[in-house]
Amino acid sequence: MLKIDYWILIVISLTLFSANAEQLPLQHGIPVSDEINVAEYWVSEKLDGMRAFWDGKQLLSRQGNIINTPANFTSGWPTFALDGELWSHRGEFEQLMSCIKRHQLGPCWQDIKFMLFDLPQHPDTFSNRVQAMNRLITNNSSPYLQMIPQVRIPNKQALYQKLDNIIAIGGEGLMLHHQNAIYQPGRNKALMKLKPYQDSEAIVVAHLPGKGKYKNMLGSLLVETPQGLQFKVGTGFTDQQRKTPPPIGAIITYKYIGKTARGVPRFASFIRIRHQL
Repeated sequence: MLKIDYWILIVISLTLFSANAEQLPLQHGIPVSDEINVAEYWVSEKLDGMRAFWDGKQLLSRQGNIINTPANFTSGWPTFALDGELWSHRGEFEQLMSCIKRHQLGPCWQDIKFMLFDLPQHPDTFSNRVQAMNRLITNNSSPYLQMIPQVRIPNKQALYQKLDNIIAIGGEGLMLHHQNAIYQPGRNKALMKLKPYQDSEAIVVAHLPGKGKYKNMLGSLLVETPQGLQFKVGTGFTDQQRKTPPPIGAIITYKYIGKTARGVPRFASFIRIRHQL
């Protein structure tokens, strides 16, 4: 039977993804479950970059705002939707965001790539989407369009060994995508993230003063989750961040290891301010 990429033919008729939306209906993962059969999943590195969406004409942030790029950055990209991550190198998230947010485009864009990890308008399984992405990258000459490698892992022992290897070289974790998954906006149980810790977001509601060596500096942040739970985040800050802490109302990303019976994150530690574009 002749194999045809029918999904390309329906791109024009799809209106789900609109640059006018306040926030794009992108797919998001959930924490990994111990009950999964690892052999049924594609595994990739979880990059510490900025989520981005190519709608066929322009590059958008997950809030639906246009990302200003050099003219040649998206030259030759396809006219259908791509879901991925703007990324440069491991451990350089702040430098990446600084480059992207500049009003004047600079040479820092030379190090940035759009790392493709899904095709939102492709109606088939993820295994078939992996094949389509590989064909796309093979046939596209743009040096700024690349694909996050997707590999198979036979069992949990090999999975956790790969996680250890990624963490050892400065990586953030792994993503597991079920072979039969369809692209589904919102939280998708077929897409899972595996990290040595969990992370989440909360809004800063107060600055609590420090003591001892942190006198006249930030001691901890009082933050609130979307569910209304308040707790303190007191570690993970540099001295400079303690001198100029995240402002009241800012949304921060924090990491933690499990929760108490009341639902409070254990060992909550600051990672970064969530950048809005």
